[in-house]
Amino acid sequence: MKEIEIFHAAVNHIPDMALKIQKTGRKIMGYLCSYAPEELIYAAGFHPMRLFSSKSEIILAENHLQSYCCSLVRGVLEDSLTGKLEYLFGTVFPHTCDSMQRLSDIWRMNGKYPFFADVVLPAKLNTESAKVYMTDVLARFKKDLEMAIGKEITDTDLKDSICIFNQIRKNLSAIYDLNSQNPGIISDRDIYALVKGSMIMDRKEVAGLLSQIVSHLEKMSPSPRKGKRLILSGSVCDTPDIFDAIETAGGFIVGDDLCTGSRWFEGRVMEDEPPLSAIASRYMARVTCPAKHSGLVTRAENLISLVEKNKADGVVFLFLKFCDPHSFDYPYLKESLEKKGIKSTAFEMDDQQQSLGQFMTRIETFIHMI
Repeated sequence: MKEIEIFHAAVNHIPDMALKIQKTGRKIMGYLCSYAPEELIYAAGFHPMRLFSSKSEIILAENHLQSYCCSLVRGVLEDSLTGKLEYLFGTVFPHTCDSMQRLSDIWRMNGKYPFFADVVLPAKLNTESAKVYMTDVLARFKKDLEMAIGKEITDTDLKDSICIFNQIRKNLSAIYDLNSQNPGIISDRDIYALVKGSMIMDRKEVAGLLSQIVSHLEKMSPSPRKGKRLILSGSVCDTPDIFDAIETAGGFIVGDDLCTGSRWFEGRVMEDEPPLSAIASRYMARVTCPAKHSGLVTRAENLISLVEKNKADGVVFLFLKFCDPHSFDYPYLKESLEKKGIKSTAFEMDDQQQSLGQFMTRIETFIHMI
């Protein structure tokens, strides 16, 4: 499908995509977390682009970060220090894990970008006071953006932006549902490209392309796909070969709980409410990551619901090495799955030291076991 190939081209050539964006007149604002308020960035006239490590050798970043920081944090800093991110106008850091917060400080002191912002959203997301605080943080970030562009960001600007992002979220959710109902209608690698591409490409273009893809998929009637139905859970999954390995081993993905997956596009922003409050409401209601808190068993309940909804045979946990929030979260999630009789397995990944051979062996064993 030619629309899907556009996404593959974008994720395989991010610097070229950045140059294309710059030629439209939009300045690029980088971000590193799904809690970045993209609607505000876009409404200000900037292009929000999620930053991923280029997976190059870590040399300069070693002078600033300990070796036990995750490969995403170290890799993105390396790319900045070596000039690979010179297309950025600025960077936005929502505070999540400790490593990301330290990266924020290092970036602010060593980066050469015109704009920088910390967006310190609350960690506790199940109280009314937390929502009030979050709305205030978003309002402050809005003022920072307004100072950068020299004009006010109107409610109309925000509502137009919200509509575009809601359309993207709606279409990605539809693609996930279609894939779960008709495994094989689209490959797992293609879905990976669609989600990652949606984080880096022009959002109006993305919204239009995704609508076309959904329409095309709805007309397809693929042959039933044989294999084990799996859910992926974890943080960042930026290794497309993993999806090929799972397919080769006899499995296929029917859903995920990833911050580079459904956690990024899950939920909608209400379009008939005050924009900042509506954006805050989505963050409050959205499935949380381990760096946030909305209840003692919320994440386990969500994961179990995801398994049951998609009739999955098992869960594959994918963690970046040294990712403390997800590592601390894992024992409790694993125990919760076991109580429901749901099989799971866990893998540690590293952007700079990938071992797909070992992954292939272990995923084959897990799929045969379930």
